[in-house]
Amino acid sequence: MKRKRTQNIVLSGMFIAVGLVLPFLTGQIPQIGKALSPMHIPVLLCGFVCGWPYGLIVGFLTPLLRSALFHMPVMFPTAVCMAFELATYGAAAGAIYKLFHKKNLAAIYITLIAAMLCGRVVWGIASIIVYGIQGNPFTMQMFLAGAFINAVPGIILHLILIPAILFALERSGVLRD
Repeated sequence: MKRKRTQNIVLSGMFIAVGLVLPFLTGQIPQIGKALSPMHIPVLLCGFVCGWPYGLIVGFLTPLLRSALFHMPVMFPTAVCMAFELATYGAAAGAIYKLFHKKNLAAIYITLIAAMLCGRVVWGIASIIVYGIQGNPFTMQMFLAGAFINAVPGIILHLILIPAILFALERSGVLRD
C-alpha cells in the first residue's frame, strides 16, 4: 500500500511537470494551444492512473503553477477558472473510472466524456463567479464558445490520445497493480 502511494505521488509530480511543459509545443500560436488544451491531457491521465485525489490536486495546481512560473495562462481570470476545471477533470476521471469493474474501451470513453462534461460545467460556474467579481458578465454564448465550439479540436484530440496512451500503459504493465 505504501509503495502504491509513493508511486502515485511520483507519477503526480511527473504529470504536473508534463502539464507545465506540454503547452510549450503549441505556445507559439496561442489559438492552437487554446483549441488543443494540452494541459488537460496529463491531468486526465493522472485521474485515470493515480485516482481521484491525485487527479484533483494535479488538476488544481498545474494551471496555477504554470501561470506563476511562465505567466501563461494569465492568473486571473484564466488560470483560476482553469484550476477548478482541471481539478474536476482529474477528480471525475479517477472517481468514475474506479466505478467500472472492467477497465475496457467503453469504460474509458464513458469516464472521459463524463469528466470533460463535468469539468466544463465547473469551468462555467467558476467563470460566472470570477468574471462577476471583475464586474464583467459571463454569458451563455461565452460558455458555449469556450466550453464546446472552440474546444472541438481539443475534445477530439483527447478522445483519441488518452485512450491510446492508457492502452499503451496497460500493455506495458505500468497500470497493473
